[in-house]
Amino acid sequence: MPLTLEIVTPEASVYSDTIDSVVIPTVEGEVGILPGHIALLTQIADGELRVTKGNETTFLAVAGGFAQVGGDIVRVLAERAITEDKIDEHAVEEAIKRAEQQLQDAKNIDPQQYEHLQELVRYSGVQLAVKRRRR
Repeated sequence: MPLTLEIVTPEASVYSDTIDSVVIPTVEGEVGILPGHIALLTQIADGELRVTKGNETTFLAVAGGFAQVGGDIVRVLAERAITEDKIDEHAVEEAIKRAEQQLQDAKNIDPQQYEHLQELVRYSGVQLAVKRRRR
């Protein structure tokens, strides 16, 4: 019996398909989900989400949010998520440079803006790790 995986962000539906398994990065470590998994609600950490369907594994970069498992449905409600094939490595590198420069220049920056920049750098690092994993 396959799993149904849905990954959504505030902006869009990022992934929706029937799959064999998924490994989700959580604040307590990675959690592997197979059909028949017990009900679960967990907080997502910034990291690599791995989806297996047949002999193929798809990688996504995710950040923040929650994952809910109920029956054979897995719902990931992430603050940010992107599939490996949609990651623009050059654009991510430039975003990291800009955010790091803003952090260095941040003397009187709003604490929320400072945290946002730190989150951007972390998520960008995850994207680069996902994109570069096959090198």
